[in-house]
Amino acid sequence: MKVSVIGLGYIGLPTAAVMADQGIDTFGVDINDLVVKTIKTGNIHIKEPGLPELVKENIANGKLEVETESRVSDVYLVVVPTPFKEKNEPDISYVKSATKSILPLLKEGDLYVIESTSPVGTTESMAQFIFEERPDLNGKISIAYCPERVLPGNVLYELIHNDRVIGGIDEKSTEHAIDFYKQFVKGKLHKTNSRTAEMCKLVENSSRDVQIAFANELSLICDKADINVWELIELANQHPRVNILQPGSGVGGHCIAVDPYFIVSEFPLESQLIGKAREINNYKTFWVAEKIKTERLKFEIQNGRKAKLALMGLAFKPDIDDLRESPAKYIVQKVMQDNNNEDIYIVEPNLVNHNVFKLSTVDEAIKNADIVAFLVNHREFKSIGKTKDKVILDFCGVYK
Repeated sequence: MKVSVIGLGYIGLPTAAVMADQGIDTFGVDINDLVVKTIKTGNIHIKEPGLPELVKENIANGKLEVETESRVSDVYLVVVPTPFKEKNEPDISYVKSATKSILPLLKEGDLYVIESTSPVGTTESMAQFIFEERPDLNGKISIAYCPERVLPGNVLYELIHNDRVIGGIDEKSTEHAIDFYKQFVKGKLHKTNSRTAEMCKLVENSSRDVQIAFANELSLICDKADINVWELIELANQHPRVNILQPGSGVGGHCIAVDPYFIVSEFPLESQLIGKAREINNYKTFWVAEKIKTERLKFEIQNGRKAKLALMGLAFKPDIDDLRESPAKYIVQKVMQDNNNEDIYIVEPNLVNHNVFKLSTVDEAIKNADIVAFLVNHREFKSIGKTKDKVILDFCGVYK
């Protein structure tokens, strides 16, 4: 059996490497020539523990191959981005483009699976597209949807051990997809239809977004009420049926910060709570940027000089290098817009460099800054001691 993985990003590449490591002949496809060239050398373009070794080994033994164009296979996994159009409407053009690229290659008995986050009905829409272009395949291939459920930093383990929801456009497709994923997934495989599977992915992340919005809204209230939000949440969580999440600088990444819009866009009247949670979490990011600018102005008034500022973290969550939809990156951009020759030290320990921001080391930033704003709770920041000669703004619980 040969499997093609179309899209070699934060999910596609680990998926391809895991399958290859399980002995499955895996062919990775990405339109980015630099990505393909990098992987061919046994290196990777993203940061994920254990992934460099896995890719290098399976490139070397030939179980994993990569190119910029698709190849005839038995299974095709579409793992491409689903960005937004205007007004936060999901754009499935990448999914359609990936599907179009394999149309001439599809044959009777093949399995086509979308793993990309998708609006409800996308799998059925792609099935219709395939059968319109290739009517000879109608009823002769299996088409299903199967989203991943993984955390950056633990992807390789979770791809294998987490449960999966798998939904086909018909019962035969669901069973075919189940049989395929059984080969490398040890978690339970839950059967459903494609529409429910699509909605399940969106609902899981929307639920998290709503819960985080409660914590972020609480942090705004506590700031105004002069209450330590971290202490308050710890105390409230002593209740046996209360479990409040931790607030932060906002919500980022390509799941929790994105998936709710897929529901809101399609069901605007019915998704009031989901939509409001997105507004709250976006506002928290804006609020953090304004808070930093206010502290900087207060320092200048009190000390007669401009403050040196350390902005700690760019990633969308702790201990990764992924900046997609990152609230910390937005905050840094917002603060730097009003930069009037102040010294600003930007720290992201998971990146060597950045094409826009000049990065500083932790030691350099802490040594020189007057104001230290923690935007991401990276492990490298936890050992930094508080000092009375600096203004500390802890938005992510480094000192909770």
